[in-house]
This record gives sequence, structure tokens and C-alpha cells, in this order.
Amino acid sequence: MIPNRWLLRLFPFLAWFPISSLVLRGDLIAGVTGALVLVPKAMAYAQLSGLPIYFGLYTAFIPAILGALWGSSRQLLTGPVAIVSLMTAAAVTPLAVPFTDDYIGLALLLTLMVGVIQFGLGALSLGTIVNFVSHPVILGFMNAAAIIIALSQLDMLLGIPKGRSDSFLVDIWEMLGHISLTHLPTLAMSIFALALMLALKKLAPKPSVLIAVVLTTLLSYAVGFEHKSKGSPDEIIDPHTQQGVITYIETADHIAALNVVITKVSSKLRAAKKAGEQRSVVNLTQEIELLKIELAFSEKKNKERHRLIRRQNLERENVAENLPARLFLAGQVPPGIETDGRQWHIRKIEQGSLNLVGGGDVVGNIPAGLPSFQMPALSLDAIVSLLSAALIIALVAFMESISMAKAMAIKSKQKINPNQELIGQGLANLGGAFFQAYPACGSFTGSAINLQAGAKTGFASVFNGLFVAVTLLFLTPYLYHLPKAVLAVIILLAVTSLVTPAALKHTWQASRIDGSVAIVTFVVTLLAAPHLDKGIMVGAGLAIVLFLYNTMKPNVVVLGRLKDGTLRDAAINHLPSSKVVTAIRFDGRLYFANVSYFEDAVLEAVANNPEAPYVLIVGDGINAIDATGEEMLHHLVEQLNESGIVMIFCGLKRQVRDVMHATGLWDLIGENRFFATAEQALEKIYSRPEYADEDDPLRPSPRNDALSPPTTHY
Repeated sequence: MIPNRWLLRLFPFLAWFPISSLVLRGDLIAGVTGALVLVPKAMAYAQLSGLPIYFGLYTAFIPAILGALWGSSRQLLTGPVAIVSLMTAAAVTPLAVPFTDDYIGLALLLTLMVGVIQFGLGALSLGTIVNFVSHPVILGFMNAAAIIIALSQLDMLLGIPKGRSDSFLVDIWEMLGHISLTHLPTLAMSIFALALMLALKKLAPKPSVLIAVVLTTLLSYAVGFEHKSKGSPDEIIDPHTQQGVITYIETADHIAALNVVITKVSSKLRAAKKAGEQRSVVNLTQEIELLKIELAFSEKKNKERHRLIRRQNLERENVAENLPARLFLAGQVPPGIETDGRQWHIRKIEQGSLNLVGGGDVVGNIPAGLPSFQMPALSLDAIVSLLSAALIIALVAFMESISMAKAMAIKSKQKINPNQELIGQGLANLGGAFFQAYPACGSFTGSAINLQAGAKTGFASVFNGLFVAVTLLFLTPYLYHLPKAVLAVIILLAVTSLVTPAALKHTWQASRIDGSVAIVTFVVTLLAAPHLDKGIMVGAGLAIVLFLYNTMKPNVVVLGRLKDGTLRDAAINHLPSSKVVTAIRFDGRLYFANVSYFEDAVLEAVANNPEAPYVLIVGDGINAIDATGEEMLHHLVEQLNESGIVMIFCGLKRQVRDVMHATGLWDLIGENRFFATAEQALEKIYSRPEYADEDDPLRPSPRNDALSPPTTHY
């Protein structure tokens, strides 16, 4: 029995066996159905992450299989999703230019870090750590992220180059300032794809995306949607633009040279540390820091130049696209020179050559074959730079995954183990990092398809991943002419469900504090983009601060008796005060942050009712007490005793009584001053001879006399 339990712990997928052929066939159908829908979405999400689109397929391959085999949910499909794709781009973009080798290397390192964090939390059974990120924080973040995702696709939908800076909203505003540069064929393709998908969604909901992808790809091929060409800086006629391109190339060469020098100096520094040459270590460290400052400055300048260069609208001399041709700024073509009638943009500058785009943007060549095993490049500087983002992505990705897993578990009547799910998600990202995948998590669409298609085991997700592998091996040539505008439309439709103003309104109605947290998280995330982790961190921090603030001032009320005999808040119900007992109810944990508030409330209640010789603390709502709370009660009891006022307690929970017994406070107060209920305590007080004829508002009704405890002297 014990070996089996340990074996299932190490290999949870063994619980699927024995499996019937009928169940296996159902899982196969569910897996293939989901893959047909998710393949185009995977490519779209990779576009959102700033990576070549085939990385979306890589992320839908290995992580899907590992997540299914080592997770606890049998329907959860792990793969690329919109939110995590956007967060990946937000984390890596400040450190490298999208679609470059450096960018890809950092994205793979980020995947590895996310996997290590998730696996570590799961192995240590720390799945509850996600509770520090509350639902209002996630709600505000999701709504803001959905809007950012939608806006981030505008350049693809309109065919307008968009810059990348430290302010996403500024980039969008600048791009909209160039709305006149809209590429009309791209806009037409976007509108056609949107209308087609909306129409197909009503006729054939599941394969609607796949059908739209096939039809738009065929249309793109038929009309010659794509146009590319090569050029050189010498062909640019405008001197200012030409100089900008030349400066960009020179700076790029300088950046490459700086990286080589930094590598060499770093090697010398390691040797100096090993030899114990302290002076050399100091000098080399200073040299590296200066080189890094120069490198960062050069990279920032080149990013700005690249953004400006991409926005230049060019017209090309009408010659064959494979021949050199002069390039003029739009509207500056001299009379007598015929152009090809297209608008051209400089998409990329590689090794001194210009990659020109004069048509719609298409997917292009996708490397055929499975992702190769590749160790992510480890760098201490990169790890430090990505650490906060990796932690946020790990938590957000797991929260999205576990929420879907729990929702499906209700319908499928499964038991979900959050820690095992963390291990599964961690292994999915760890394995994916070695096979060129960016961070993945549970896919809502894929998981819903698995559930609807009747998937009974994780083999459905395994088959899904295997079908993606088939796509990589045999189907990539057919995706060449797929317009990127169509992928942008897919993303746009996918994130519409994430914009939930009704949920924000509901949160505000339920709690003004939670509503404020959600709104602040929403606003900060939107304003801080592309640094999305700031929104989560500010929201989580605010939620914790507000929680602590609320616990600092818990509910403390003076009680009075209603006509029906129950004890209620005297102030709200306008009940008269007692001349015998000041009854006070405290709701909350009595700990260091609120002991002063409790003490002040008790002393104020005593001051407002100076004739009453007894103070009754109704402690049914005191869930716990710490050392500070115990010390405060100790002094408060002594202070009231000196004033001739007796302090009595009722309804204390076991954990509170245990603390009092352990510290001796129970004996100090006296066994006879503790009661199980408020009524027993009041009956005991009013049973004293001096109050026998007292017509007091708090006196218990006669029907409770039978419950009175035996007489005890105070």
C-alpha cells in the first residue's frame, strides 16, 4: 500500500490506469478537436508575446504533455494563453528587442524561472501562497490586461508600425497619430476575418477559428497579400532618413562589439577573483560597470531610432522587386519617376541590409520539425532583472490554472490537489524551457473543449500536444500566407471575455474596500504598462494594507437588551444603558495591531457608564490572542480592579483560554469570572442580593433562571 502511494505521488498519471479503449478513443477525439482550435490561437499568442509565431506551437507541445501527466486535473490543458503571453512580452521587452536572439534567450530563461518557482512551491506544499493575491486584485488586473492586449493588436489590425517604450499608452497614442498611414489591404483583411469569425461562430462554434484561418490563408495567397523586398541604406534618397539608418547600423555594430568586450573583461574578472588579486578585481569590476552603462545607453538610443525608422512611409521605384531601386519618402517622389504604387516600410535591419515590407504582414516561413533540446542561457544579471516578473507570472499563471481546474472539477466530480497542480505546472514550464517554450499555464479554451468533448483522463491533453507535433512536422508550409491581421483578430475575440465590468461592479457592491482594490489595480496596471507586474504588486500590497487597517479597528460594541430578550448593539438600537453591567462585544482576532483600539474602547465604555461596577467582555468573536493581546488584558484587568470594577469574560474559544492558562492570566482573573454564555454571566451578577430588586435593562428574563450557575463570591 505504501509503495503504491509513493508511486502515485511520483507518477500521478498512473491513477488513470487501467483505461478502456472506449475512454482512450474519447480522449483522442477530445485532444484532436482541441488542437484544431488551439493551433491558430497558439500562433496568435506567440505574436502577442513578442516571439516568432512558431514558439506558440512549441509552447502548446511539451508543456501540454507534462502538465497533463503531472497535474491533478484530468481536463486542464496547459499551453500559451493571452495574459501570460502579454506578461512575457512586458517582462522581456525592456531588456531586449522583440524577435531577436537575445529576446528569445531571455524568454526561455523566464520560462525556466517560472517553472522553478512553481515546482518549488508545489514540492514544499505552499500552494496557499496564492491567497496573498486576492480575487479583486486579479479581477482588476485581468480587465486592464485584456484592454492592453486588445490595444496591442491595433498595429497588426491597421498595418501601422508601433513603437515599444516604457509607456504602452504613449506608444498607442503616437501610433494613432499616424492613423493616416493605415494599410488599407490589412484593414480590409482584419474586417473580413472579424466578420467571418463572428458569422462562423453562430454556424459552427468549435471549428470557426480553424475555418476562418483556412479561408483567409487561401485568400491571402490568391490576392498576393504579402510583398517583401530587400534594400540598402544607399537606396534611400532622403538624407535625414538615410543617415538615421546608417547611424542605427553603426550603433548596432558598436553594441555587438561592447558585448564582446564585456565578455572578455568578465573572463578576466573571474580569473582575478580566483587568483585573489583584489586591486584587479576592483578595476575590472569598475570597467564592466562603465561598459554596461555605455551598452544600455546605446541600446536605448537604437530602440528609439528603430521606432522612428519603422514609421517612415516609403515609395519604391518601379523596378523588379529583386533589383536595386531608389526609395523616396511618401509624397516626395520627383516628377517623371514611376513608383510601384505601394507603401513600403523598413521592417528590420540585419547586417547592413534593409528588410522592406510593401504589403500585408503574413506568418511567413515556419521552421519545420520539432523544437530541439536547448539549455536556456543562464546569466545572473538576467535572472535578477527577471526575478520579480517571474514570481508574478508564476502566481498569476497558477491562479488562472487552479481556478479553471476547480471549476471543471465540480462538473466532473474530481478532487483537485493545488500542490500537485503546482508541481504539474512547474514541470510543464521546466520541460518547456528546454524545448524552446515560453511560460505556459492552463488554457481556458482548451480545457473547456476537453470537458465538453468528454475527456476522461489527461490523455486528451497528451493527444493535443502530439497533434501540435504533427503540425510542426508536416503542416507548417501551408501556414506561410496566413495574415498576421487574422491572428490579431483571434486575440481580440479571445480577450473580450476577460473584460468584465459587471464583475467589477459586483465587487464594488459587495465591499467598497475590495472594489477600491480592484479599481486601483486596474488603473495602475493600465498606466504602468508594459510593466504589468507593478499593477499586481501595487494591488496585492494595497489589499494587505487595507486588510491590516481593518483589523486594527474591529467591531467593538456596547450591548443592550431588546424586548425579545436578545443582546444587541445598544447605540444602533437606541437601548438604555445598565447601571450594573457594561457589556462589550469584540469581534476579531486580538493581536498587536488592534490591542490599543480594544483597550481604548473598553475604557471609553467604562467612562461613559461610571456607575456600573461590572464589565462583561463577550468574547464569542475573539478567534485568537497573541502575546501583546494577553499583556494588554493583564494590565486592563489590574487597572479596572484598582478602580473597583470587576472584569468578567464569557464565550471565550478554546485557543484563547489555552493562552490565558499558559500565561497564568486565567488564574490572575479567577476561575469564577469566566462563563460559557453572556446570559449565564448576567444571571450570576443579578443573582447577588444587592441587585435582587434592581429593575435594570440588562437583567435576564425569569425563564432563564434555571440555567443560573451556583452562587460564587467574586
